[in-house]
Amino acid sequence: MKSTSPWEDMVDNTSIRREKNKARDLRQTQWWKQRLAKGTCYYCGKPFRPAELTMDHVVPLSRGGKTTKGNVVPACKSCNTQKQQLVPVEWEAYLKTIQKD
Repeated sequence: MKSTSPWEDMVDNTSIRREKNKARDLRQTQWWKQRLAKGTCYYCGKPFRPAELTMDHVVPLSRGGKTTKGNVVPACKSCNTQKQQLVPVEWEAYLKTIQKD
């Protein structure tokens, strides 16, 4: 089977599965619920209802990121979809290119 991304081979599927399980558990904590209750997307800063926000890993799991309080943020679906598997420096560069248009 062919890799779907250039980073897929860097992190094994067992590690990713373990981190996704941690994310499921973290979503149930008061800490995460309080983050959602603020109703703000980490990336665009726009207000949203908590149910409209998703959990995003700032450093994606496929790029070696972990499910820790320091690496997960609430993000609107639009930003989360656009960010995909970019790390912060790549995301910043992407934002600069779209702001020029």
